Amino acid sequence: MIRNRSLGVCLRSLVLWAALAMAGGCAAPLPSPSASAAGSTPSPSAAASTPSPSAPASQVAPPSTSPAIDPARFTSTVDNPWFPLAPGTTLTYRGTKDGKPAVDIVTVTSQTTLIEGVPCRVLRDRLFLDGELEERTADYYTQDVDGNLWYFGEDTAELDEKGKVTSTEGTWRTGVDGAAPGIFMEASPIVGHTFTQEFYAGHAEDHFEVVSLSATVTVPFGTFRHALRTKEWTPLEPDVIDNKYYVRGIGEVREVTVKGPREELFLVRVKRP
Repeated sequence: MIRNRSLGVCLRSLVLWAALAMAGGCAAPLPSPSASAAGSTPSPSAAASTPSPSAPASQVAPPSTSPAIDPARFTSTVDNPWFPLAPGTTLTYRGTKDGKPAVDIVTVTSQTTLIEGVPCRVLRDRLFLDGELEERTADYYTQDVDGNLWYFGEDTAELDEKGKVTSTEGTWRTGVDGAAPGIFMEASPIVGHTFTQEFYAGHAEDHFEVVSLSATVTVPFGTFRHALRTKEWTPLEPDVIDNKYYVRGIGEVREVTVKGPREELFLVRVKRP
């Protein structure tokens, strides 16, 4: 799916904390190094929210320690209703990017991979512009024991007209060069909750906020009520804001730029296993 990619700088400690620290009411907290054997968790004041583009960074302070990743709390079986990943499913999107007709094909594979010991489901994403393969990506998702979906990395390649790789900008994996995972979708989204989806300083720093749980969205695949709408942004492209719409049992059905150069994708087809 369309992603924002560019180089830039941000407050590394702030975003790292936002990706890892979670409130008990927002998402399943990862056990911190100081957690007791009984499984004590951070208090609600350590919320996994991140400042919106208009919020000053000084409003949020990073913690002194970061929670540890416990592989036993994760599974590659992703059945989060807002972003289900059943192996063999293929979603096809159409729209525009960079002023060109775009087709994006996302396939949930049967492949899994271990990242920092955590089992992750592999998605294959192929973006075509004007009929030519422009970008191919492998995305790595995992789900915690409470049903929250996490994003643990991606391998991306941009291609020229001859199919040669011209850039791998945006590639990152949890635990490599300071990169950290983020929450991609809560088990039970709550309006106003914000999260960091990914963190690799200067390369991948996407954030999202839950804006509505009652949106109506129409795409070629159908009309849906009670859709989840999010606002998404990255400090690497401060003048760009996207909206995404998710439908229970399907996943993302629409993505549109609401600030910045117009880009959009609409779900046109779902092939199930």
